[in-house]
Amino acid sequence: MYLFLAFLMVPIIEIALFIQVGGAIGLWPTLAIVVLTAVLGTWLVKTQGRLAFGQLRSSFEQLNDPTEPLAHGAMILVAGALLLTPGFFTDAVGFALLIPQVRMSVYRYLRSKVTVAKFQMGPGTMHGRSYPGDGRRDPRGDVIDGEYEEVKTERPRSGPSGWVDGPR
Repeated sequence: MYLFLAFLMVPIIEIALFIQVGGAIGLWPTLAIVVLTAVLGTWLVKTQGRLAFGQLRSSFEQLNDPTEPLAHGAMILVAGALLLTPGFFTDAVGFALLIPQVRMSVYRYLRSKVTVAKFQMGPGTMHGRSYPGDGRRDPRGDVIDGEYEEVKTERPRSGPSGWVDGPR
């Protein structure tokens, strides 16, 4: 329901703002502002995205929880999409998402709404199973997964093999 209202209200708000701003300052200055905010927004998204990617890489290298840098990166991506969308309302929301304090507030709000059942990092964990190096034993015992094929062996022939130099 909220998504439907957003898709309905955002274009109406944008059209109303275009009419108001265009009536106040004229067509060409209004279009220049829209293009200028798209260019400025692209540059800001690029620089903020690099910073967020650096923080994400750092959290992976230090084996820290990557949730916050990933959330910041996602919000920067949404901000970029909003800034490239022509309009004043979407530009305002996009520029707001580029402010780190606003992103942190949105992250805290979203974090309070989401419950994480289990989070585990480190060697030996994948899909809830234990693997060598994690210190846990598999309840099924030692299991080795592999493929095999029976090979019929011929009777060894008498005399030296062709692989070694023996007495002739």
